Amino acid sequence: MDEKNKKEKPFCKKPIDEFDYSLKLGDPGHYPYTRGIHPEMYTKRLWTIRQFSGSELAENTNKRFKYLLGHGETGISIAFDMLTLLGRDSDDPIYGEKETGKCGVAIDTLEDMEILFDGIDLNPPLSTSMTINAPAIVLFAMYLTVAEKKAVDWKNLRGTIQNDILKEYIAQKEWIFPPEPSMRLITDIIEFCVKNVPQWYPISISGYHIREAGSTAVQELAFTLRDGIEYAEYAIKAGLKIDDFAPRLSFFFDSCENFFEEIAKFRAARRMWARIMKERFHAENDKSRQFRFHTQTSGLSLQAVELENNVMRTMLQALAAVLGGTQSLHTNSRDETLCLPTEETVKIALRTQQIIAYETGITGIVDPLGGSYLIENLTDKMEKEAMDYIRKIDEIVGMVKAIEWGHPQREIRRSALERAKKIATGEKIIIGVNKFPAKEKINYSDFKKSDPGIQTKQVKRLNEIKQKRDNFKVKQCLENISCVAASKTNLMFPIIEAVKNYATIGEICLALEKVFGRYEEKV
Repeated sequence: MDEKNKKEKPFCKKPIDEFDYSLKLGDPGHYPYTRGIHPEMYTKRLWTIRQFSGSELAENTNKRFKYLLGHGETGISIAFDMLTLLGRDSDDPIYGEKETGKCGVAIDTLEDMEILFDGIDLNPPLSTSMTINAPAIVLFAMYLTVAEKKAVDWKNLRGTIQNDILKEYIAQKEWIFPPEPSMRLITDIIEFCVKNVPQWYPISISGYHIREAGSTAVQELAFTLRDGIEYAEYAIKAGLKIDDFAPRLSFFFDSCENFFEEIAKFRAARRMWARIMKERFHAENDKSRQFRFHTQTSGLSLQAVELENNVMRTMLQALAAVLGGTQSLHTNSRDETLCLPTEETVKIALRTQQIIAYETGITGIVDPLGGSYLIENLTDKMEKEAMDYIRKIDEIVGMVKAIEWGHPQREIRRSALERAKKIATGEKIIIGVNKFPAKEKINYSDFKKSDPGIQTKQVKRLNEIKQKRDNFKVKQCLENISCVAASKTNLMFPIIEAVKNYATIGEICLALEKVFGRYEEKV
C-alpha cells in the first residue's frame, strides 16, 4: 500500500462500534441533547418564524409587524435605531439628526412603545424578541407597562430581550456603562423575571455579533458559551440558585456559509451546555441543561452585487439552522446589505423559512443527520477546540477580566484579518465577487431611502410628551433611580415607575450613568 493510502481518512477515525452513543448523542430530548432538546422536535411543533423588523417611526414598524404577522410570521423581532441602542434620545445634539430611525425604530418614551404595539395582542402564542443590550432594562420596562395597559398578565408574556452586554464589549461596541454595573443590571432583570415574568427569557446570549465581527465558528461557539457561564456565575453571586434561572437562559447564533460546520456547531453547543450545567454548576433540573437558541442567517455573507444570489445563500444557511435544531429563526432579506428591506424582499425571506418548513419534508424527521460520520466528527472537533478557548478564559479568571485584557477582541481581530486575506487572494470563493465577478454596476437609486424628515417628526412627538407629562414627578423618579443604583436594591421597579411617567430612555440612562459612570474601551 502506498503512503497516500496509509494516511488516516478524515471523518472515519474509528469504527462505529467504538462510538459511545449515550455519551456523545443520546436520544432526542435526552441528555446530552446533541440530537435536540425535544423528543419530537419539529414533527410536533415548528421553530418560531421571525423577521427582524424596525425602521423610522413606531407607526411604520407597527405596520410592518402587522404585514408579516398577516403573512405567517409567528414571532415579532424588533430592531431599534442606533440612538435607542445607545440609550440616547432622538433630540441628541451629536447623533440625533444622523441616526434617528435610520437602522431601526426610534423609541424615546412609553408613547412610542404604545404606538409600536397598537392593535397587536401580546398574549400567547405571540412571542416578542427585542434586540437591545446596554439599555435593555428600560425597553423591557416599557414593554411590561404596555402589556399592563393592555391587561395582559406579566406571567403570560413570552419572548426575550437580548440583554447581552459582554458581546458588546467583545464585538458590537454598543455599550453605555462599565462591565460590573452592566452585569448588575442583567442580574436584576434575571431576578425580576424569575419572580414576575416566568415565561420570559431575560437574556439571549449572542454569538451572532461575534461571528459578524469576523470570528471563526469555533470562536463564536466558545466565547458565547463562556459568556453564558459568566452570566450564570454572576446570577449565583447575586443569590439566585442555578435551577431558578438557567431554564430561562437562551442563546443566539449566526448561520454562515460552511453548511456542515454550522450544523455541527449547533449540535456541539447543545452537548457542551448540557455538560457545563451538569458538571460545572450541578444543575439538577433537566430544563437547566437544555440549550435553547435563536438563529439568524449571516449578514456578513450578503453581497451588494447580484442580490438574487443572497436569496440562495440565505436559504442554505436557514436550512443548516433547521438541520441543527434551532428553536427560532430569522432569514435576512436579499437587499439588507444596501438598505432596510422592502415588503417584497422581506416576504421572500419569510417564504424561505415557510418553504423549508412545509415543502421539504425535513420537519418530518427528528434528527436527519444524527450518526453521520462527517457530522459527528465535526461536532467532536468543534467541542474540543471550543473547550480549549473556554479553559483559557477560565485561567484568566473569567470573561469580564478577559475582555478588560482584550483577549477575545484580539482573537476575533486575527480571524477577521485572515478571512479578509483569503477573500482578497481568492482562497475563499465568493460568487459574483472574486469568482465569476459581476459586470453590472449597482444603481443605488433603486433602493429604499429613509425619510429625511424622520427626526423632525420624532422630536416633535418627544417635545409634546415633555410638555404634557408631570415633570416634577419625572424628576422624582429619576432621582430615585440614581438612589437605588447606589444601593443593592433591584432597579426594575424604579425604572418601571419612571417609564410609566413618560421619562425618556436618555433621561433614565443618564440617571444610571451618574452612579455607574460611562465605559471607555482601553486600546
